[in-house]
Amino acid sequence: MAVAATVAVVGAIISGLIFGPIGVWSALLGGGLALLLMGITIITILVANRYASAPDLIGLYFGIVMGGWMVKFVTFLVLVYSLRTQPWLEPITVAFCLIAGVLGSLIVDVVVFVRGRISYVGEAELRR
Repeated sequence: MAVAATVAVVGAIISGLIFGPIGVWSALLGGGLALLLMGITIITILVANRYASAPDLIGLYFGIVMGGWMVKFVTFLVLVYSLRTQPWLEPITVAFCLIAGVLGSLIVDVVVFVRGRISYVGEAELRR
């Protein structure tokens, strides 16, 4: 989330210098869209995790996750289609900020996952 906000602010400064106020609004919109799309993923994972521990409901878990991806994809397509001809935004700035926000957040997720320490064995007693 902080990555998308940082991308929006840095993009607004750079794009504001190049395109003026239209660039600022475009960068903020791109960062906001990245935040919205990542938020959909977070919400679907939180909802799906309620069913992850029950073996009978594993299909429901994956259905919720896949449904969230579909909602995200349709939301992205609707927003891109409806915003592409708007005179008050710079489409290249929106695209760069959206892509940078999503990729930056994915990189942070991968780094956190790789550095996380999760034991493979539960509370096992070691012999000495």
